[in-house]
Amino acid sequence: MKKSIIAISALSLLLLTQCKKALEQDPKGQLVGTDAVSTLPGLQAAVLGAYQPLKNGYTSGFASSAIVGLVMGSDDLTTHPASNKQDFREIDQFAASNTNGRTPIIWLGCYKTIININNILTAYKNTSGNSAAVNQLLGEAYFLRAFSYFWLVRFWNNIPLITASSYDAGLLSITKSPATDVYKLIEADLQQAEQLLPNAKPAAGRAGAGAAKALLAEVYLMEGGYPINDQSKYALAAAKAKEVISNKALYGFDLAPDLNVLWSGTQTAINTPEAVFELEFSSASGNGNSIYGKSAMPGDENGWDDYFCEINFFNNFPAGKRKDATFHTTFIMPAGNINWQNGQTKHPYYQKFRVNTPTPNYLTSSTNQPLPLIRYAHVLLTFAEADARANNAVSADDYAAVNAIRSRAGLAPLNGLSANDFESAVVQERAWEFAGEYTRWFDLVRLQMVESANANKNTNDLKPIGAITKANYFLPIPNADLQLNPNLSFK
Repeated sequence: MKKSIIAISALSLLLLTQCKKALEQDPKGQLVGTDAVSTLPGLQAAVLGAYQPLKNGYTSGFASSAIVGLVMGSDDLTTHPASNKQDFREIDQFAASNTNGRTPIIWLGCYKTIININNILTAYKNTSGNSAAVNQLLGEAYFLRAFSYFWLVRFWNNIPLITASSYDAGLLSITKSPATDVYKLIEADLQQAEQLLPNAKPAAGRAGAGAAKALLAEVYLMEGGYPINDQSKYALAAAKAKEVISNKALYGFDLAPDLNVLWSGTQTAINTPEAVFELEFSSASGNGNSIYGKSAMPGDENGWDDYFCEINFFNNFPAGKRKDATFHTTFIMPAGNINWQNGQTKHPYYQKFRVNTPTPNYLTSSTNQPLPLIRYAHVLLTFAEADARANNAVSADDYAAVNAIRSRAGLAPLNGLSANDFESAVVQERAWEFAGEYTRWFDLVRLQMVESANANKNTNDLKPIGAITKANYFLPIPNADLQLNPNLSFK
């Protein structure tokens, strides 16, 4: 094997240190040297393999409730006060330890994808074949690395920034890079991706140019707030989101007209026009999505009670068809249905994460449902907020963007607001529209609203353990990596 091989093993940084062990393992789905991508099919296999660590269920990535657990500091999610949910409760109560069992799943999935991509970005130069096809795959590679680093930097802030495609002993003592440096790489990768990718998605669950632009808009929006606090990024966020909106037909994007279709839990919810970027799953192939189904169901209905909605968030949610599509409040029982107030946890659950046509042989514990990570609704609301913040004024286009979301929800349009009131209204609209969808937490962090959102909780909700500080905005590095490299314990 060539010396440039990068190992993939159980821990993200250990990936980079155990080459010999990796050579003894089945390398299927991984890049194992420059010869592997000397042909177009080889490069394609390598890029498709780089998606996989993001959706490996309980071992790595986003296909289990680990991702829900990591955003439980928000006010739209909580967990069982007892049972076997200690890892979730730690994060929900701002007492996460570095031995938490959920955090390594996301950490590992993102870094495994990054390591695969680093190899691809070195090895693709040896690929022969159609240049447009090579460029498309290269664009997907840049997108995936940026996507992975964006999730890592938002959860952990200062992190190891690894771009090497070959093992070096210095990786054993690598230090964390400032978040500003990580964001620079993310921006550069997405700027490359939007130039290289085709307008249309290569296939369901894969990135096209519109997805790269949409993600870049979200990146700029995040950088405008805490901890980067670069308000010049708001204008860039608005401009990039506007590119997507103005060319939505070119990219194949639009709002799904009916929320009940978007959250139907059936085949009709897969690869809708609203899916700017989503991960696709197939339980029949042993690669199912476990966020939906039992994870989101109450114990009263033989669910797992992993996550559900905080009571104040539910009570404050505007009544109407979006609330009906979002929440599950009547539990189906053999002896007669009961309302959520009389359930075991006394909480409402998320209808949007139920499954209405269970996968044969998997019931509802592993499903074919996609995981939407960027919706066209994100693009609209990112544009509206960023444009108002950039100009300290509200334009007709800003109102049109947010009111498209409100119209679908059955709510009256916004109008006549000051810039500050409009910005606050859009942030609140994001909370309602993306309830439970791993968005609210990052909005609270960038706007430094974590403390206020966790004050005055309902008596039946879990309370923070101690005072919340900015240190609680970010997760501790997983303990296994700290044991490998003590340098990671330093700021």
